[in-house]
Amino acid sequence: MKVRISQAAKELGVSVDTLRRWEVAGKIEVERTLGGHRRYNLAKLRGVVPRQAPSPRLTLAYARVSSHDQKSDLETQVALLESFCCANGWSYEVVQDLGSGLDYNKGGLRRLIKRICNGEIGRLVLTHKDRLLRLGSELVFALCEEFGVEIVIINQSDRPLSFEEELVQDVQEIITVFSARLYGSRSHKSRKLVKTLREAAQEL
Repeated sequence: MKVRISQAAKELGVSVDTLRRWEVAGKIEVERTLGGHRRYNLAKLRGVVPRQAPSPRLTLAYARVSSHDQKSDLETQVALLESFCCANGWSYEVVQDLGSGLDYNKGGLRRLIKRICNGEIGRLVLTHKDRLLRLGSELVFALCEEFGVEIVIINQSDRPLSFEEELVQDVQEIITVFSARLYGSRSHKSRKLVKTLREAAQEL
């Protein structure tokens, strides 16, 4: 059976670049179509190169809360993630973050993205989609798709949020962020603004 380079690499458990290097070194034979495309004889390849099992990639579970007073929520997330991963028999690690869902510079999130790009992660597990980011989680999901990372969200909503409901949640997050930034200020104006923002959040 003659196959393309991508299928040959998959069948042998090696990279496309590895096959090209073997070709240059004369380790394997490669046929060419009239259009110049490579074709590989799998029967011959298996005789030369035994199939290698792909290296296992880790399951990474990610938990996040916005503030220190949500510590109990963070512990609940971690416990749920650990139970879920154990029940599925996955080898896993849990990464915890403390910070706003609007903050892209959190240490845990940065480590997560770096490990995805390094090819270390095979699966990302979240309790909810917004635990990753309130705004922009789709960018990380697109990165996961590019690097072949499965995404598992434990608590998928049976009913998708309406535009108005998503907007309310986003506004609440923004109010929380600005309230936290202004909280340490001793000025009367800042304290009054914090009170107004909190009342607005409760109103929503």
